Amino acid sequence: MKAYLLIDTRPGTSEDVVKAIKMRFENVLHVDSVYGRHDVVAVLEAPNLEALNEFVYKVIEKDPNIVHTETAITLF
Repeated sequence: MKAYLLIDTRPGTSEDVVKAIKMRFENVLHVDSVYGRHDVVAVLEAPNLEALNEFVYKVIEKDPNIVHTETAITLF
């Protein structure tokens, strides 16, 4: 399964969050800092919902620069 993780970060930390995600998680297909409503967009691939859920909680719990996430799971 594939999902988009929309991340809000503390001001001035979006590139730090991008680097941390790239270094720590191999199931991330792509991650970029962006302009707009959210600060970082990550594209994830996981074998099932449980693995995806575990990844999201690892991101939230481990990185103090992340203040909010929103996950969009793809339909097809």
